[in-house]
Amino acid sequence: MQHQLTFGNRQIHFALEYTKRKTMAVKVHPDRRVEVSAPLNANEEEVRENIRKRAPWILRQIDQFNEYLPKTPPRRFISGETHLYLGRQYRLKVISDIHDSIKASRGQLWMYSQNVDPQILRKRLYDWYRQKAYVLFNELLKEIFPKFKRYQIEPPVLTIRLMSRRWGSCTTKGRIILNLELIKSPKGCIQYVITHELCHIVFPHHGKHFQQLLYKMIPDWRKWKERLEHNSI
Repeated sequence: MQHQLTFGNRQIHFALEYTKRKTMAVKVHPDRRVEVSAPLNANEEEVRENIRKRAPWILRQIDQFNEYLPKTPPRRFISGETHLYLGRQYRLKVISDIHDSIKASRGQLWMYSQNVDPQILRKRLYDWYRQKAYVLFNELLKEIFPKFKRYQIEPPVLTIRLMSRRWGSCTTKGRIILNLELIKSPKGCIQYVITHELCHIVFPHHGKHFQQLLYKMIPDWRKWKERLEHNSI
């Protein structure tokens, strides 16, 4: 349920959920959504008072994420503009050619295409991203999964799709879903998301045991999480 609270001359909009927990938790997402999880026995005034106390921190987080919102205009898929791939910026070079192909090399993203219509190029580029993601994400999953064998979980099935609000998720049936946009992020970020989701298969929550396992598997996970948050979805 959506709520709002006035702090000074600013409004804080937040989603409130009551869960089986002992303390209240506040999370600010890279897209500036604020989510609040409160104990089942907390009343709304207690929740609002807690948010008032945390308001300076919440607003600082929102302002920080605002700084990282994309400054570039929407991609037009024309020569000269830049596109991300594995954390690096590549300058697009569109070339009319009877053979369709895409190659990333030395900071250049070469697109050879019979049809240079921007919508066609956009689809072709995302097909290329998907092909690269399928190979790399599966390779990384195979590298990371052996660390989890002692927890007696089955190798997960990997699905790749575009998602608007999440980098990854997992199901109780052992399926990991990764956001196609991850292929634009550094390899370390992709490894972090895969590790995060594998930890969730072992512990389907964000509690103490989950945190301990995540630190064990990838001690510098916070660094990669921050890199991802700066690449706001």
